[in-house]
Amino acid sequence: MMTQLEKFVKNQDFAQSELQQYLDGENLNIPTLNQPAQNPLPKREPIKHLLIGSSKAVSSTIHYLQVIGYASIGDWSPLLPTGNSDEVMSILIRQILMQ
Repeated sequence: MMTQLEKFVKNQDFAQSELQQYLDGENLNIPTLNQPAQNPLPKREPIKHLLIGSSKAVSSTIHYLQVIGYASIGDWSPLLPTGNSDEVMSILIRQILMQ
């Protein structure tokens, strides 16, 4: 029969493997039981991408960034006028890991 501690350790291992499935490759340096944390969790910082140009150029760039897997079309703001004729802008804000 399992002791309470053995059950706890087994449940922790299961929970950690389940969590890892949803992290999709993120490296969060989650310490396992009985191991001291060597590195704190990485810090996330926002980075803003701003595209400014003709409607065609901005839309084309947004589509290209989706094709290469960087950002989905829906992640970008709608095309907004800049005040200059025939010019629009769109913004994307991402959270990046800082080490």
